[in-house]
Amino acid sequence: MGSVNRRGFLGSIALGGVVLGSGMVVGTNRVVAQARQRSGLTVRGDEFLLDGEPFQIIAGEMHYFRTHPDHWRDRLARMRALGLNTVDTYVAWNFHEPRRGAVDFTGWRDLVRFVETAAEVGLKVAIRPGPYICAEWDFGGLPAWLLADPDLPLRCDEPAYRDLVDEWFGELLPRLAPLQATRGGPVIAFQVENEYGSYGNDQAHLDHLRNTMRGNGIDSLLFCSNGPSEWMLRGGNLPDVLATVNFDGDPTEPFAALRRYQPKGPLWCTEFWDGWFDQWGKPHHTTDPVKTAADVEKMLAAGASVSLYMAVGSTNFGWWAGANFDDENGTYQSTITSYDYDAPIGEAGELTAKFHRIREVIARHAQVPDEPLPALPPRLPAQRVRPNAAVGLLESLDALSKPIHRPAPVHMEALGQPYGLIHYRTRVQGPRETAGLRVRGLADRALVFADGELLGMLDRNDPKGSVEVPVPRESVQLDLLVDTGGRINYGHRLNDPKGITDRVLHGSQALFGWEIRPLPLDDLSGLRFRPGAASGPAFHRAVLRIGEPADGFLALPGWEKGMVWLNGFLLGRYWSIGPQRTLYAPSPLWRAGENELVVLELHRPGDSIELRSEPDLG
Repeated sequence: MGSVNRRGFLGSIALGGVVLGSGMVVGTNRVVAQARQRSGLTVRGDEFLLDGEPFQIIAGEMHYFRTHPDHWRDRLARMRALGLNTVDTYVAWNFHEPRRGAVDFTGWRDLVRFVETAAEVGLKVAIRPGPYICAEWDFGGLPAWLLADPDLPLRCDEPAYRDLVDEWFGELLPRLAPLQATRGGPVIAFQVENEYGSYGNDQAHLDHLRNTMRGNGIDSLLFCSNGPSEWMLRGGNLPDVLATVNFDGDPTEPFAALRRYQPKGPLWCTEFWDGWFDQWGKPHHTTDPVKTAADVEKMLAAGASVSLYMAVGSTNFGWWAGANFDDENGTYQSTITSYDYDAPIGEAGELTAKFHRIREVIARHAQVPDEPLPALPPRLPAQRVRPNAAVGLLESLDALSKPIHRPAPVHMEALGQPYGLIHYRTRVQGPRETAGLRVRGLADRALVFADGELLGMLDRNDPKGSVEVPVPRESVQLDLLVDTGGRINYGHRLNDPKGITDRVLHGSQALFGWEIRPLPLDDLSGLRFRPGAASGPAFHRAVLRIGEPADGFLALPGWEKGMVWLNGFLLGRYWSIGPQRTLYAPSPLWRAGENELVVLELHRPGDSIELRSEPDLG
């Protein structure tokens, strides 16, 4: 490992007394004493100081927006039991402002409560406010309404984008400023943007974000985190802001790359990837606990700081899972509902083998709580239930949405719809010869119906695909139900509006005169269920009875693809292609006695729904 010593990889160089973050230069004993009281997180040479005392950040990532708020304290306490002293969290802009101007910091979105809860269990907090966060989260945390203007540049110093970000930071940052360690609170650091070097090199963009943070009362230490490649470090950092690196595996070369870029300052791996996320149709990812712990040991032994990404596995509830685009193969790849990540603390609070191996490592370098480890949260006993009623989606359109008329199809963001499905209807005049129906600008899958009969399906991963549509009569009613995956959250295809962005062609003729229905599906109370089953895209209802609420896992063997609601709360998507086979249903969503399950199956329903006491992530 070269000239590695206890004070850092590849030696250390002093920073001349400048305290990064607060802007103070230590000059007198009185100032030094004040700095030690509430200077927050600062830098001296190659180490961090917290209120003037040496501090090694041993952190882990947890996302408040992916964990039910009634479980925040439990998961944070498990992080502290692991031996961590800090929790990192992103802030998802779209979670707080899904529709323009409707900013929400209450309930599940009470970020201040999350930070205060972390402090109560003994953790410091590092905030990663974005505005872009990636995180395998829909649109990388950016709000869908940014896509209403298809020409709006993103993640650069474009005035229109910059002004919207400034408005958002003006809402967010004043809520966090009083919680900073410089004012006696738990928040010790803020990130500027997120892995920007992987995307661009607009230094004016980063500089403006930094200045906006300072202008909104953020006087804590700032940092930029990037991958360890030279082009990422060059493009994604500011010269006077602490640079950090994100990686997995052996830390030697990533930290050496950071030293080549930034010869002095603390070494901090702000994302040590101890697992990985899953995508539909691909194998479930796991990593070796022993190897992971050994890599953590190398960092801690060298005096470096580390943040486990993720420390707490969690869930992409609702529509919030993101997606990637494989440029090499030209394919769209959507992220599954679970965000367990093979983390040390599992999606349902499990203390995994990785937890115990990492805890043993931390205990050799820092004090871990000398208390019994938290027990596994209670689980519901297994049972099976059959749906008792159903109703078709197409026959329920009037109960779910009001029609909007447009000459040509438009995507959902242009209609103010942040998430869900979207339906398009027109009439094709005839009689005319059978021709293939194609959709230009489809995101992401479309079920094609003629006079209510399902003819086939189109997929964005097969852009030349078509469905044969006969028109033997005077006219045929054409229905397109667009099934959306998450918006792309990484790379240069972030502009990923959902629905139809271009034209629908029957043969070579564009079809006009469309009735469009946004289907956010956030209110299902208007559905009129009937006893029995239903075919095609349909809602199926079941009643499941339990005793005391506890955690459970829902499985749908024999079902193909759709969404599941528990007592009106959308748990997320399921899909028979896996790898995920169960959906996490946390205890706060259950009620003692009867619980309503609603399944929207887009293709083929199964016979029953299973409640299991163990997860199956493939």
